[in-house]
Amino acid sequence: MSKQKNPSLFAAELMRPALFEAFRKLNPMVLYRNPVMFTVEIGTAIMLIMTIYSLVSGDSSQGSFAYNLIVFIVLFLTVLFANFAEAIAEARGKAQAESLRKTREDTPAKVVRNGNIELLSSSVLKKGDIFVCESGDTIPMDGEIIEGLATIDESAITGESAPVIREAGGDKSSVTGGTKVLSDKIKVEVTTQPGESFLDKMIALVEGASRQKTPNEIALTVLLAGFTLIFIMVCVTLKPFGDYAGTPITVAAFVSLFVCLIPTTIGGLLSAIGVAGMDRALRANVITKSGKAVETAGDIDVLLLDKTGTITIGNRKATRFYPAPGINEQEFIKACVLSSLADDTPEGKSILELAGENVVKSASIEGAQLIKFTAETRTSGVILANKTDIRKGAQDAILRIAQQAGNVFPDDTTQAVKDISNNGGTPLVVAQNGQVLGVIELQDIIKPGIRERFERLRRMGVKTVMVTGDNPLTAKFIAEKSGVDDFIAEAKPEDKLAYIRREQADGKLVAMMGDGTNDAPALAQADVGVAMNSGTQAAKEAGNMVDLDNDPTKLIEVIEIGKQLLITRGTLTTFSIANDVAKYFAIVPALFMASIPALQFLNIMHLNSPESAIISAVIFNAIIIPMLIPLALRGVAYRPIGAEALLRRNLLVYGLGGVILPFIGIKLIDLLMAVWF
Repeated sequence: MSKQKNPSLFAAELMRPALFEAFRKLNPMVLYRNPVMFTVEIGTAIMLIMTIYSLVSGDSSQGSFAYNLIVFIVLFLTVLFANFAEAIAEARGKAQAESLRKTREDTPAKVVRNGNIELLSSSVLKKGDIFVCESGDTIPMDGEIIEGLATIDESAITGESAPVIREAGGDKSSVTGGTKVLSDKIKVEVTTQPGESFLDKMIALVEGASRQKTPNEIALTVLLAGFTLIFIMVCVTLKPFGDYAGTPITVAAFVSLFVCLIPTTIGGLLSAIGVAGMDRALRANVITKSGKAVETAGDIDVLLLDKTGTITIGNRKATRFYPAPGINEQEFIKACVLSSLADDTPEGKSILELAGENVVKSASIEGAQLIKFTAETRTSGVILANKTDIRKGAQDAILRIAQQAGNVFPDDTTQAVKDISNNGGTPLVVAQNGQVLGVIELQDIIKPGIRERFERLRRMGVKTVMVTGDNPLTAKFIAEKSGVDDFIAEAKPEDKLAYIRREQADGKLVAMMGDGTNDAPALAQADVGVAMNSGTQAAKEAGNMVDLDNDPTKLIEVIEIGKQLLITRGTLTTFSIANDVAKYFAIVPALFMASIPALQFLNIMHLNSPESAIISAVIFNAIIIPMLIPLALRGVAYRPIGAEALLRRNLLVYGLGGVILPFIGIKLIDLLMAVWF
């Protein structure tokens, strides 16, 4: 429970298994997240070679050892810093399928062999094997019940909290590996070959899912790649120009010029911006596995939500008492309380809560005999000390009890049962000594304030779609009550996956929120996959976010954080490109001013020498990244001022500032470098 109360501790636990992987990957020569940082890493490798060459050979034609070493160290620190944050942020990796495999392999099976029970791993089961499951056991493999009946909790697979009854024979004999037996005992024959079970299918779907690149991500990649290619051509043309002018350009100068001219600043700050978004999401009680997921949330078009545990609380609660004709309401409520005092299920506790504290205190089952729920009787209850027999259960089970006692099932109660079912609820009929007293209505409770928050999402341009395994009638009732835009009823994992891919094929960004193992493939495919903290481990692994509060509309906060991240990235990209202008005028004139005096007028910074100009520009290029970290972490404030106004502000503040600041910074560094060069 402490994990939910302390997001930081939960985050640490979520990240811990991947830390070793993060440090294993942390090699600045091979880590690249975008074309800019990749080219910087290549330049760093070249400078390492040149540094070693100048040391071993003593050849200074390509720069002295000290000069090459300084350039290498500065480039190395640039790459190291730029990649470290993202290595840690992304190191969680894609462990969705491994989590599902663990669910399957770690389940013990009570296998019948030669008339004896052997405890084996579920991974060794094959088609035709027979195993036994009792109350509290997890079903190890898909199969058919050949003996007995039991109440099964299928929430880990379907996401639906209501238990179901499975029994030998008929169309309700199939059981799924990973579900849990709540009562009674069953004998099951395995019906699938290894690799063909429900969990195996989920693994295949998860492994086949892939998140698409977002339009913003594609645009930034094209921009960075474009600038990189342009400045490759600029640098290449300087070689013949330098030879013609009688000014040979060293490898160190080429590398430094190229690294300084490409938009290194934004390339190095991308990971910091992403980590800042992850941190702000954490403050909203959302664990994110990558900064890209937060950025993507700022542009989503469609949000799919699983019903149970996401839109609804997840456990059915008693919402109303319906006494039968001629039955006193207070006497009926008292009977409901007596039959629920020893019921530890969420439904039983909710009946006591609905009845009220006064009624509960006045009721007593001292000396009574408790009747536990079984799949065979489909009822539970109590036999009081005075032999009064109170039962509650499904309509058909109570009907049978009433008929055996020679009583009729009231028509009004029958109609109440139908009305409750049509409204998406579950009816529990209560009888005393074979006489029907009335009906308790159980409903999936819509989370408070959810309708208003869905309306807010609608105003933000996000379409909400509820996904549920319920029948269309129940799904429609819950959809109208919660305020979602659309719903998908009787949805299978393949249906959710197909819907998401269809929307993505139309160019839309899709977010998925869910909590069940059956949601894992859709969570893995969605651009933003948000798993509820109350959900299964498979769901948490498949998504790229985990909502600690189990709030289906938490994405509102994440969307706002994502929009701020996009604005921050845009402003820093503007600043980075403006930087290139100043650095160009720092290095190029300094390289040629000795051989071409006419270029002296371009040396507006009056730098001391070509060597000090190059070193100053490279050092400024390295230190500007950590200097801008506070802005990247804090983010640029989002103001709804329109795209044109936002562009003008970016050009004025960050464009002009990006030109002026390098002139000042490089000149100050050059004054210090003049001591050595």
